[in-house]
Amino acid sequence: MKGLKQSDSLNDKLGEECGVFGFYDNDGFDVAHMTYYALYALQHRGQESAGMVLNKDREFSLYKDSGLVPEVFTERILNSLEGTISVGHVRYSTKGGNYRENAQPLVNHYVKGTLALAHNGNLINSNILRDKLKKEGALFHTTMDSEVIMYEIAQARIQSKSIQEAVLKTMDTIKGSYSLVIMSPEKLIGARDPHGIRPLSIGKIENSYVLSSETCAFENIGATYIRDVEPGEVVWIDKDGLHSIKYENADKKASICIFEHVYFARPDSVIQGASVYEMRKLMGKHLAKDFPVDADLVCGVPDSGLCAAIGYAEESGIPYGKGFIKNKYIGRTFIKPTQSERETAVNIKLNILKKSVEGKRVVVVDDSIVRGTTSANIIRDLKKAGAKEVHFRISSPPFLWPCYFGTDIPSRDCLMGVKYSVDEMCKIIGADSLGFLSMDALGEIAQNLDCDYCHGCFTGKYPMDVSDVDHETELDGKYRNIKYEPTL
Repeated sequence: MKGLKQSDSLNDKLGEECGVFGFYDNDGFDVAHMTYYALYALQHRGQESAGMVLNKDREFSLYKDSGLVPEVFTERILNSLEGTISVGHVRYSTKGGNYRENAQPLVNHYVKGTLALAHNGNLINSNILRDKLKKEGALFHTTMDSEVIMYEIAQARIQSKSIQEAVLKTMDTIKGSYSLVIMSPEKLIGARDPHGIRPLSIGKIENSYVLSSETCAFENIGATYIRDVEPGEVVWIDKDGLHSIKYENADKKASICIFEHVYFARPDSVIQGASVYEMRKLMGKHLAKDFPVDADLVCGVPDSGLCAAIGYAEESGIPYGKGFIKNKYIGRTFIKPTQSERETAVNIKLNILKKSVEGKRVVVVDDSIVRGTTSANIIRDLKKAGAKEVHFRISSPPFLWPCYFGTDIPSRDCLMGVKYSVDEMCKIIGADSLGFLSMDALGEIAQNLDCDYCHGCFTGKYPMDVSDVDHETELDGKYRNIKYEPTL
């Protein structure tokens, strides 16, 4: 590719976090199938592994494996899982790597009984806590920070009157982002870090309760959204209903990761009071105002660029249409070892609709540029298909800083925006023009939220002190061995 040397074409998109889910049944539902349908709705948040654990009369049954939800759970397996309480998880690895043993939920047997835990987020002091726990005799079976959280809760439970008090006490020691769904022999517990960086919502179906990373999972099972778990809040459900306690040092308003609305969340979810679909449309509208261009067609890069592209088209008056066909049967782990195989895989995953773009000036809307390789591929293929001009519009500001809270941006070294100006980036990827959403526009759009938002990856300003971040594990994500080598 002219102007850009690729190290890994298929890993130029961000990893989607993880998805957590919990179900407390009071109505005789098939809890295993309900959990399966919910995890299916959350599949976009993690494609590396899936798992669930069910509680029947205080006995825990766990099944988890690498793969997509329908690959992991056959009908036979689902029929073998019985219980009235469940915890489910879909995983994308940030810390810990993609190993089968790192699939969640985790189950721990300790002196007070049994715990199951699913975690979305990232600790910034996990190595410090892990070393402390090892010195105290803890034996770790995974490389995940989630297991550190599990041990911290188990230790706190020994000195607490209840599991919910133990979870609250653990907030004194664990630092970072976390939305947790936990199961004890009698309770389903949900918890959110004191800054509310990762989402967690409460729903209800008849007399039963559900917890989920996103509200789209509620729709899949017929549940009704009640509210979001607040920053530093521990909620629990037992035979007497829904209860709550609050961490005294928690922020009054959540600092939700704004990339939930830009990219991670499904468009039909509502995150912190705002429709993901409508937020993305607003991003596209702002791009059209700030970066107008004479063009014949607006199209979005599937899937997260589509809503913003609709907004751009509505605001600009330029017709919206399909420019790409995405092969949904190629997972994000479809990575080949050689350069030619990688480029072939990209072409298989995303194909150009030649009749739609041929002879036209095309505006392409995408959610982000990490290293630029995917953007360059798209522009090259569009022009090869006969597009006269390709104007790239990005529905977020340039990435300039690492994310310490679960998004796979572990190092500034992999970020194109750190090394190059927008004009230089435009030239490198081969676009006729390039425009990013401004921080001012993002701030205006974020007023639709019922909370604050984390924008550390854009500004270097985080909702908590990261000066003592555990740098030894900072690069445990996908980019550890990826070199970024653009050439002007």
